[in-house]
Amino acid sequence: MDWRRINFDWNRARAFLVTAEEGSLSAAARALGMAQPTLGRQVRALEQELDVVLFERGSHGLTLTPSGVELMEHVRAMGDAAGHVALSASGQSQSIEGTVSITTTEVAAAYILPPIIERLRQEHPAIHVDLVASNELRDLRRREADIAVRSARPTDPDLVARKIIRQSARLFATKECLQRFGSPKDNAHLSKAEFIGFEDNQEYLQGLNNLGLSLTERNFPIHCGNHLVQWQMVKQGLGIGVMVSQIGDAEPEIERAAPWLPAFEYDVWLAAHREVNTSRRVRLVFDFLAAELIA
Repeated sequence: MDWRRINFDWNRARAFLVTAEEGSLSAAARALGMAQPTLGRQVRALEQELDVVLFERGSHGLTLTPSGVELMEHVRAMGDAAGHVALSASGQSQSIEGTVSITTTEVAAAYILPPIIERLRQEHPAIHVDLVASNELRDLRRREADIAVRSARPTDPDLVARKIIRQSARLFATKECLQRFGSPKDNAHLSKAEFIGFEDNQEYLQGLNNLGLSLTERNFPIHCGNHLVQWQMVKQGLGIGVMVSQIGDAEPEIERAAPWLPAFEYDVWLAAHREVNTSRRVRLVFDFLAAELIA
């Protein structure tokens, strides 16, 4: 290969890739943490360098041209390769100083991890934690996080996963809310109450009916995709909601809405990429989280 003839700029290719994936220059600029004009110049420079038009710019945003679609396949492969290089390099790091990114659910980030992170920082003050609170699964292979705390077993063969604990969730409400529905004592009575649902509510509704309830969407006058906001609604008496048992039982103004029903049970898993998991820093945090969550 004649390396002197290859002057391809990866930064421009990355700008194109992220813009195509995010759908707009503004969203891509936010994802990359850079100014939108700078990102736009990089995309235009790549178009000039390759002498092709990559995007059609219309009133509804950016659309890939046929040339852009063809190039996208190759640039995405380059992005994956760059990610593997970064993973391999960070996996070789034996320093316990630096940042470790942890992703987990909104509820775990707000209620369960803070005291654990405090103890981690006390024992290892050189480690900085980047906590990504999201109910959406993050891609560990693409460095969206170093460690994930998940409620489902990871299936990616490139991930190292460990089952930590078995947790449960139950239905909770304020006493005043339950009194409003006649203080339900059985499934038939509870099926007439009002619940706070999720944005995509069908799985939750079906799970409740599998416990013997007879609910329809009419029982869910309020929906909210953010579990923390939903929990605040429960605490203010707007309806019955689901929460991790240890969190709901710790609220003095909240009580179990249906103590006769079995709990929703699920496993909590820790996961990290195999290469990242060889990093002393990430391995230390991984093991620390495992021990603390079990305790």
